[in-house]
Amino acid sequence: MGEPIKVLLVDDHQVVRRGLRTFLEVQDDIEVVGEAADGTEGVARAEELRPDVVLMDVKMPGMDGIDALRRLRELDNPARVLIVTSFTEQRTVVPALRAGAAGYVYKDVDPDALAGAIRSVHAGHILLQPEVAGALLSQDEAGTGQGRGGSLTEREREVLGLIADGRSNREIARALVLSEKTVKTHVSNILMKLDLADRTQAALWAVRHGVTG
Repeated sequence: MGEPIKVLLVDDHQVVRRGLRTFLEVQDDIEVVGEAADGTEGVARAEELRPDVVLMDVKMPGMDGIDALRRLRELDNPARVLIVTSFTEQRTVVPALRAGAAGYVYKDVDPDALAGAIRSVHAGHILLQPEVAGALLSQDEAGTGQGRGGSLTEREREVLGLIADGRSNREIARALVLSEKTVKTHVSNILMKLDLADRTQAALWAVRHGVTG
């Protein structure tokens, strides 16, 4: 077995953090490396501990989870952020994913499903529950990437389709017999050509426009 997935817990409720830690500590491939009670502390701890995955609440005093996500992106912190929250409204879900979250699950998620979600986002997947994807697709994005699909090369469309399938760069490289570096270049070109911010937006654009792997 390789190195365990290093996880940071960011939630203002100590009982929630304790419950998450208790469960995750029995997972052989997951290690809880730290905790934080708000977004400001979460960003600082993420910079200090360099976790692989951050479990982030949205509503917290001071800096909330969405602002913390934006700050981590500004700092180019490589941690994958999985939102774990009780809030399901579009006005909460959509900004979190737009800010760079790799996935979104609810606090009543089955413990084994949460462990699976951590492994999934760590592997490079985008984890969107059906209702969350629906919330994003229902937003009015009429100007985002419209009419630009024709500028993609055939290879870029293949890569985009695999992104929509939730494949990581490594999996895309294996499927298309390319190097991971080449796949990263294709992903960057796709985002630039479609004027999109991240893989989540690329996946949703692909779904909306019928580009599949």
